[in-house]
Parts: sequence; structure tokens; C-alpha cells
Amino acid sequence: MADYYAGKKEYFPKIPKIQYEGPKSDNPLAFKYYDPEKKVGKKKMKDHLRFAVAYWHSFCADGTDPFGAATHPHPWIADAKDSMEAAEHKMDAAFEFITKLGADFYCFHDRDMAPEGDSPAESEKKLFTLVARAKKLQKATGVKLLWGTANLFTHPRFMNGAATNPEFGVLALAASQVKTAIDATIELGGAGYTFWGGREGYMSLLNTDLKREKDHLAKFLAAARDYARKQGFKGAFYIEPKPMEPTKHQYDYDTETVIGFLRHYGLDKDFRLNIEANHAELAGHDFCHELETAAAAGLFGSVDANRGEPRNGWDTDQFPSNYYETALAMYAILRAGGFTTGGLNFDAKIRRNSVDPADLFLAHIGGMDTFAAGLEIAQRIITDGKIPGFVKKRYSSYNTGAGAKFAVGELSFEDLANIGNASGYGKTGITSGKQEYLENILNQYLLGL
Repeated sequence: MADYYAGKKEYFPKIPKIQYEGPKSDNPLAFKYYDPEKKVGKKKMKDHLRFAVAYWHSFCADGTDPFGAATHPHPWIADAKDSMEAAEHKMDAAFEFITKLGADFYCFHDRDMAPEGDSPAESEKKLFTLVARAKKLQKATGVKLLWGTANLFTHPRFMNGAATNPEFGVLALAASQVKTAIDATIELGGAGYTFWGGREGYMSLLNTDLKREKDHLAKFLAAARDYARKQGFKGAFYIEPKPMEPTKHQYDYDTETVIGFLRHYGLDKDFRLNIEANHAELAGHDFCHELETAAAAGLFGSVDANRGEPRNGWDTDQFPSNYYETALAMYAILRAGGFTTGGLNFDAKIRRNSVDPADLFLAHIGGMDTFAAGLEIAQRIITDGKIPGFVKKRYSSYNTGAGAKFAVGELSFEDLANIGNASGYGKTGITSGKQEYLENILNQYLLGL
């Protein structure tokens, strides 16, 4: 890797390659729990977690918020003579950061990587100029693309949606942009392609034909899928749920809503879910609930790893730091079979007042350690067997006799009623759920006892 940096401008010259030093280390620029080569169960940590860096928040976000100007003056933009040179420098900074951090993947929107041109054709040309550069950098560093996507929400043309826009011309422009983004993802060997419907929803039902918009969205997704498959794309397609913001109500409100949408329109064979922790919170759900729901439907795919601030009520996209939350998340992911094409993408940004160059590293190190600890706790739960054993026993009445017949559909409703009548009330159902006992066990795992 030293050869890779030879002769290159370094944007993080004072930051070395981040190493694992263990929980007793007081070096802030070292991993305390994430040891990429350590075996957890049957796989290495890095293969369980598949960490990815989000191009947009890490290298595009500048600290701007609704109440103040930018606080993060990016050096890779300051020394560029035009937007394309700035994009090239930004990519160099991104790959330097990702390799020093030791993440294996990254994710991008098309407009993160390259600026928009004056026409769709010019935009495509600019993107593929940067794709060629990214392809060389991927080969030089070993970093891979987890998934790509298109930004169909920032430009004013998308203020009324993209695939759900009432103007057909906007939908067609969105298709042009997604086609190019899919082509870029294929060229870079992306394992997946994500659709986040940033403005696919409504602000008011007074001016909205809800059924028509959802029909159009489904047709758009099906057409995009068919195009990608025709081009040889064998990866996964992801839908990322979010309930609101920027719209009043988005059509991908939460995991259950997306599952219903995919099955209603016959899209569930190709599409999976990319679950974001902060979006789960905005929908009024726990992160682990959304993961369990996707897994139960056989539609779990990938994760945007972050957290929200429950007292703020909007998408704060903070780096994960809650071990309790990541332990339950990784427990759900492991029981779902783990990641295949997906992974843990840090869709998170450093705070507006985190202005030191090292802060971006510190944030990712903390997030990676938090999920690494969560992974080990989750594996401990599975290996020890107390919690899964309790759950199995709790439903054991469906494993034999009449319960087993019901579970496979062999009892009519009259049969069920007759069994109920014959058994009588007695003490049926008065069995402890032992919630506090299980929470105490989980706390023991968290504390390493």
C-alpha cells in the first residue's frame, strides 16, 4: 500500500493506517474491538460486517444545516480549478481515507462522484470519466463497491418526485439518470443497486393521485430491474424505507410497507430491503424490529448504519455508538443468515462542529468498534443458547400434536374451536414471558460477564 501513496498528494497526511490495538489501548486512532481477521463463529469479523464508507456524507457533506453555513472546508475542493478536477481530488481523498481506515467497501450516488452536466449526455460523460478513475483506484487498493445509486431528490426538477412525478418528462429524465447509474455500478462491479425514494411520496393528498403514483413507481422499478438484468447485472436491488422527510409521507414508509408494496406489484423476487437505523426510529420502530421484519419475509438485504437523536425528530445521521442496539441488530442479522451482497454502510456524518481532519476517522472507528462489539455479543447469545432456547421452548406446543397439525394447515376452524371447547379455560395462557430474565441475560452478555 505504501507504493499506492508514493507520489500522491495525501489529504490526511498525519493519519496512519488504522490498526487493531484492543480494548486497553488509549490510542484514539486505533480499533478497540474491530479486529478484521478475528474469527467470530465461522467467519472473520470483516466478512461478517462488510463495512462500507458512504461517499456522500464523508466527502461531500460540509456541515451546512438550515441555520448555518459550511463548517467543513474540504481541502480536495479548495485546490481545484473546476468541478471535474474537484471531483477527481475528492475521489483521491476518498480512496486514501477508505484504505487508511481499512474498510473493504464504499457506496455512492452518481452526483457524489461526478457533477451534473448541461445535458443528460454530458452528465453521463462526466460520470464515466470518474468511473474509469474509480476502477483504477479499486484495482490499486482492493476496495470494492458495495452498491451504487442515483440522486433523484436534490435537483429542483425532482421537487414533486422522480418516478412518482405528475410530469412524465421528469420521470423520463429520472430513468435516464438511473440507467447511467446502473451502468456505472455494473462497470465498477457493484454487489447491489439501491433505490431510496427521497421524494417519492406526497406533501398533500389534495393534489395527489396516490394510486397512480404508486403504480408508476412500480413500473419504473420493474423497468429498471429488467434493464439491469439485460445488461448482465446479477446483484441485488434494494429499497430503503423512510417514513417522511423530505415529504410528508413517503411510499416506502417502513419495512412492512415496502414488503407489501413489493409483493403487491410482484417485485419481491428481485428486490430486498436496505434498512437504516435512523429511518426506523423516524417510523416509530426499533432498528432490530425493522431487521427482524425484513428477515421474516425473506427480504433482508443490507444496512445503512447510523443512529438518530430521539429528541430531535429528524434524520440526524449520527454515527452508531449504542452497543445494546448493535448487539440486537447483529443478532437479527446472524439469524437471517448474515450478509451476502449487502453490508454495513456508514450513512452517517460527523457533527457540524467536528472540524478536525481526524474527526472523520474517529467517527468511523467508533462506529466500526460498536458493530464489532455487537457482533461478538450476538454470537455469544447464539452460542450460549439461553435466549434462543427459551424462545424455542415458548413455542414448543406447536411442534407436536394438534399444535403441529395447525402449523401445517391441517386443522379447520371448527377443529380449533372443538379443541378449545374440550380443553376448557383452566390456566391456559397464564405462562410467564420472562422478559426481565431475558433482559438481565442480555445485560450480562453486554458487560462481558
